[in-house]
Amino acid sequence: MRDVKVVPHQADWKEKFLKEKRTLSKLLPDAAIHHIGSTSVPGLAAKPIIDILIEVPELRSVDEQGEAFSQLDFVGKGENGISNRRYFYKGEGNERAVHLHIFPFGIDHVIRHLAFRDYVREHDGEARQYGELKISLAKKFPHDMESYIQGKDQFVKDMERKALKWYEKHKGTGN
Repeated sequence: MRDVKVVPHQADWKEKFLKEKRTLSKLLPDAAIHHIGSTSVPGLAAKPIIDILIEVPELRSVDEQGEAFSQLDFVGKGENGISNRRYFYKGEGNERAVHLHIFPFGIDHVIRHLAFRDYVREHDGEARQYGELKISLAKKFPHDMESYIQGKDQFVKDMERKALKWYEKHKGTGN
């Protein structure tokens, strides 16, 4: 069981991502590796877990490297509820440090994550609202991750819809 801990943005999150990216690039040389989630948005409060989205030509290459991921301290959970995804995490319980979301290039889940990230980066007011909501929910549910997630679910879905429309218009880019 993990506690809900939301902290102010940390300057070292980008470097932690870049360190993981360097290691993962060696394992998956044909991949595109993106920093996503709240830790990828400067100034946004977040759970201190680095979310990484990886696009690969095919998932078979990931499935064939289960032992290599394990040697990097990643625990594989298969699709973990989302088809065409391979999900891994690093760190147990409250020591969780990294989430990997691996998809084939360009599928809807990839676009959704990148659109959300880029939209939040460009819309300070909504980013601030999102951060305040997360802080409030973490205080209300410090030992109940499921209630924390449910508490922000509708806000995230609403923002995701806006983000996808915005992304389609602007074709957001960047890592």
